[in-house]
Amino acid sequence: MIMVLAACGGDESSADGGGDTGEEETEESADEGEEAADNGESNDNEAASLEGDVTITGSTSVQPLSEELAAAFMEGQPDVRVEVSGGGSGAGVTAAQDGSADYGAASRELEEDETGVEATPIAIDGIAIVTHPDNPVSDLALEDVTDIYSGEITNWSEVGGDDQDIVVVSREDGSGTRDAFTDIVLGDEALVDSALIQNSTGAVSESVANDPNAIGYMSTGSMDDSVQGLAIDGAEPTDENISSGEYDVSRPFNYVTNEEESSTEEAQAFLDFILSDEGQEVVEDNDFISVEE
Repeated sequence: MIMVLAACGGDESSADGGGDTGEEETEESADEGEEAADNGESNDNEAASLEGDVTITGSTSVQPLSEELAAAFMEGQPDVRVEVSGGGSGAGVTAAQDGSADYGAASRELEEDETGVEATPIAIDGIAIVTHPDNPVSDLALEDVTDIYSGEITNWSEVGGDDQDIVVVSREDGSGTRDAFTDIVLGDEALVDSALIQNSTGAVSESVANDPNAIGYMSTGSMDDSVQGLAIDGAEPTDENISSGEYDVSRPFNYVTNEEESSTEEAQAFLDFILSDEGQEVVEDNDFISVEE
């Protein structure tokens, strides 16, 4: 009897109560689906929303681009604060080595003795040889630039200009721009002792803009109408010529990291953004060359 009753009960559930059970199961499934969807949305929001600090220090040539990239990144990550400071490429590499910054910014390749770190290019930059806009000289051979900066050529008349002494403007020791310029232009030659030393890209630009007889060098991305960029061996310092190699006074903009330390989630997200299409668009909008080209 017990088994019969049980069987009868089962039949009644199937016949009379089956609809209710199916509805309950359907409602439970729907609730579970909604909960899963809510969890998925929550997980996506957690992945998209970060909180913390990212620090970059180093090259003053890279600094303005870093600031623009930071501003664009923080629009999508308002709880992340990206702090950018200068100090020179050497200081940037040191900061990466000792872990005092998430990224050291260097406007040159790493030196052989700069160990324990690795570099990631974020942009390509040309180094423009600049003069005052009123200077009639618009094109120099690379060899002439070498001779000017080493003191072999001292008067503009020797390269087709006015009879005026050349005022040589250079960057300070530790500057990535100076290191790259030295490698590409000076080589084994020593910088002329009379060179006026400036400690930032802006200071070089100001010195040249205020002296019709001055010559300097700076990032092509930092040039404005206050100075003129000279053609070198007939090639203008344009993005197209830099990319093709026709204008060969160029260098990478690198973010340097410690090889033995993992990046924080926020720092890695910032670098991923820089290397994305959106980040490289910021690079190009600031007159630098994308590493994707």
